[in-house]
Amino acid sequence: MAENDTIEPSAYFFGYIGVASAVVFANLGSSYGATKSGVGICSMGVLKPDLIMKSVIPVVMAGILGIYGMIVGVILQGKVSSITAQSASKQGYAYLSAGLCCGLSSLAAGLSIGIVGDAGVRANAQQDRIFVGMILILIFAEALALYGLIVSLILSQTS
Repeated sequence: MAENDTIEPSAYFFGYIGVASAVVFANLGSSYGATKSGVGICSMGVLKPDLIMKSVIPVVMAGILGIYGMIVGVILQGKVSSITAQSASKQGYAYLSAGLCCGLSSLAAGLSIGIVGDAGVRANAQQDRIFVGMILILIFAEALALYGLIVSLILSQTS
């Protein structure tokens, strides 16, 4: 335990802020995407209730964003608790950047999924051919969060 006494507390602070950032921002994006898409589904479901189950796809895709944040948060938490004295500041900053990378990219993806999901399910109720286009746009929006997840996993491998 003598080694941990020489580590600056700011390294732990920045590391745990990274953990919080990954979880909080990813869940913000997830909740916004699910809520905004859900409003569109409810609105569309009044006129075409048979399309409700088909229109749940944006809500599921938004829910995946929260899982990305949880994965990064759990990985970072394990890494922060084992920060070494040799490169404590470097590790703390790396974990902060990893958490922000995952969290903010998931937030951006959630905003995109929410807007496209809302407009897409409403448009799908009027024109069936828009469904494939909506799914493609949602996939590209989800890819933004996946890129952030990949980069944050790479950043978390700092030693």
